[in-house]
Amino acid sequence: MATKVLDSWALMALFNNESAADAVEKILEQAAAERHKLLMSVVNWGEVYYSVMRGASPAMAEQKVMEIASMPIELVAADLHQTHQAAIFKATKKMSYADCFGAALAKIKNVEFVTGDLEFKEVEKEIKINWLK
Repeated sequence: MATKVLDSWALMALFNNESAADAVEKILEQAAAERHKLLMSVVNWGEVYYSVMRGASPAMAEQKVMEIASMPIELVAADLHQTHQAAIFKATKKMSYADCFGAALAKIKNVEFVTGDLEFKEVEKEIKINWLK
């Protein structure tokens, strides 16, 4: 079974019903049907939480946490190896530190990264990216 790393951008597109929402739903449905496995860095999970909390409310952030928990997404804690790779990306690329964790997870696992965030163009030569639109 193939594995993919989901970026916070993808979940925010889904939650905000943006143009990529249908594609994200399809990816989630495929993961639920065990066509692939979905991973997400806990740092990117935190991005979703603070974005919803800041943009809406703490109650809405908690609701989204419950929604994410019901999705076929495995949250991956950042270990020293992932943090090291994230730090290398941060030192050498023009990316937010949080985004570096998602990219690092995809690089370490040698799997596809799912996002629509153009900031990841910085690492598209190092990781395979499934660009959502």
